[in-house]
Amino acid sequence: MRYLERKLRMEYLLDLIEKGRCHSLKQIASKFECSESTVKRMINELRFEGHNIQYSKSQKCFIKKFS
Repeated sequence: MRYLERKLRMEYLLDLIEKGRCHSLKQIASKFECSESTVKRMINELRFEGHNIQYSKSQKCFIKKFS
């Protein structure tokens, strides 16, 4: 995957998380046509960049907490 394509996917993933549309690793992996491990790495990269991303068991989706 090229840098630009990966960067666009990361931005799209962050947008989905901010809107509360990421319900499971499997769903995200299916949407991006990649493995669940790749999605985990992408989420960890977003966390490393400073985004406070967590999985909410009550809402059953990934969320971004704003501080």
